[in-house]
Amino acid sequence: MNNSVGNSARLLWAGLRALLVLTLVCGVIYPLAVTGVAQGLMPGRSNGSELTANGKVVGSELIGQRYDLPLKEGQETPAPDLKWFQPRPSNGLGTNSVNTQYSLILSGATNRSGDNKELIDWVTTAKAAVVKDNSVPGHPVSPSQVPADAVTSSGSGLDPDISPAYAQLQVNRVAERNHLHTAQVEKLVDQHTDGRILGFVGEPRVNVLQLNIALKDLVEQ
Repeated sequence: MNNSVGNSARLLWAGLRALLVLTLVCGVIYPLAVTGVAQGLMPGRSNGSELTANGKVVGSELIGQRYDLPLKEGQETPAPDLKWFQPRPSNGLGTNSVNTQYSLILSGATNRSGDNKELIDWVTTAKAAVVKDNSVPGHPVSPSQVPADAVTSSGSGLDPDISPAYAQLQVNRVAERNHLHTAQVEKLVDQHTDGRILGFVGEPRVNVLQLNIALKDLVEQ
């Protein structure tokens, strides 16, 4: 009887010691070591690839955000602020009351089949809006000029990049709204266009937040 109780106590103490050691190693030492190495070797990435403007963090280069006007009374969704380059649509899963710059709470694909009525209606409406918003006097936009990324969300719904074609489509409108020469805005787009990774992976892309930060600096000069 006493031996049984003693063995049980020893096993219990051994289990507690294992729990304490594993908690210390896996829950404290390892996370601190990984964090320390990451901060030392790649502090920008380990802190979320933050982007700053005028000394203030304005977002992450890895996550898209919207550029909208304040929501007016009676509106269900805010209108886009057309002085800025606009990102891909953010049609994700649910809403986010914390980061109101991009109305998502979960990332996730919103793909539909090509003949899905909901998708067709959505793309048709989005394309008409892109044509209307980006047509300026002397530079009308036709529906055939609208690239796919202008009217569809990415697989995650969080894509921070747009295609160079969509960025170029917005140049005349952005130039007019900010009283800039078209050539100035085209130069910004060229400067912020990244090519394929290693020359063959992925597609050329433009980070919208980085482009808008540069646009803001240009306007304030």
